[in-house]
Amino acid sequence: MSGPLRKEEAHSGRLSVLSAAWVIARRDFMAILFSRAFFFFLLGPLFPLIVGALAGSVGQRVQQTAQLQEIGVVMDAEATAAVVQAGAQLKEQLGDAVPDIVAVSGLDADERANPENLLTAHETGVAAILSGSLDAPVLSGPGREIEAWRGAVAMAVSRARSGTAFVLPEVALAPTVTSGADELRGRLRTAQSAQMLLFLLTMMLAGMVLSNLVEEKGNKIIEVLAAAIPMESVFLGKLFAMLGVSLVGIATWATVIGGVFVIGGSAMPSLTEPAVGWPMLFVLGVVYFSTAYLLLGSVFLAIGSLASTVREVQTLSMPVTMVQLLVFFLASYAMTQPGSTIEIVSLLFPFSAPFAMLARAAQDPALLPHLAAVLGQGAWVVLLVRLGSALFRKRVMKSGGAGARKGRGGGIGRLFRRKAASQA
Repeated sequence: MSGPLRKEEAHSGRLSVLSAAWVIARRDFMAILFSRAFFFFLLGPLFPLIVGALAGSVGQRVQQTAQLQEIGVVMDAEATAAVVQAGAQLKEQLGDAVPDIVAVSGLDADERANPENLLTAHETGVAAILSGSLDAPVLSGPGREIEAWRGAVAMAVSRARSGTAFVLPEVALAPTVTSGADELRGRLRTAQSAQMLLFLLTMMLAGMVLSNLVEEKGNKIIEVLAAAIPMESVFLGKLFAMLGVSLVGIATWATVIGGVFVIGGSAMPSLTEPAVGWPMLFVLGVVYFSTAYLLLGSVFLAIGSLASTVREVQTLSMPVTMVQLLVFFLASYAMTQPGSTIEIVSLLFPFSAPFAMLARAAQDPALLPHLAAVLGQGAWVVLLVRLGSALFRKRVMKSGGAGARKGRGGGIGRLFRRKAASQA
């Protein structure tokens, strides 16, 4: 007998756990990726996502239109009248491209010296303040708006100064300073949006693991695999195959939605930059989606060992879905209580940790806690895979036939044994 075959006998004809998991992952990934069902799976979520993005942009545009877009002029009486008149003339010529330029009257010396304070006064109702003089105008207001209005204001001041608009003055911009409270609120909205997106993607995609497992369990393929290779390999292979398919789907959807945002430009809704920056938040989002997917997927695989029909799957998975919803609420509430006991609990509990840590990334620039969190979640994935595979092995071996229990006569079993022999 040849050397490779003797080695095959010594190893019971089986691949190592990781090698067998790679074979399962590659098989499932390629089978799903090049199926017609996957194409329609990609198309399904695009329509509500595109409609939601367009609805958000239209809503923001309506809100911007409903707001009073006026520039208040705080100069001496003669200059103010000239700029207001020039603005009205430009408004007639250019239409909505030019904001309304109005005079702000009834101001005392202190208010004229600090025109930025007028932006917070409800009685003025202006979106920006034009102060200074005709030779050195200063436009104060939100940075995004005053940058867009800079050209129109320069034309109005130039016409007010010389009667023509050919010599444009340099308009100094004075963006209003964002307070610390505003920044915290903005980052909180970013954290909430990241949490919601992570939760929706996880719940929408994790169910594929369960449906794939139930399908193969129904046609006895899973029993043959369980007899041919370690059950941990089957679990790991299916988990990472489904994770790879999910990442392909997310990349496709992100490309389409990114194109919509590029086309929409400033009309699309915007979020405050997170504490760790957008690139790092994107990287952490992919990492925490992977850990959340693997954690939930391992639970769904364990549920698959207890179910034999689709109806049983739905019945058994419903409590898990409800618990996961409660876990999401826990992470969302903990996000508003930084440093509290509830936040610590959400960070330590494995199923809420991905959501809590992603929200923390939007609010706290520290990166070292994320390394510890990812390692901890990885350990929980290994533990759940081992527990689930043990339960599944017991169920499969108990329900399988003699061929499945012995695992020596099946075609797939011979395939894995030949592959093990060739590697040996």
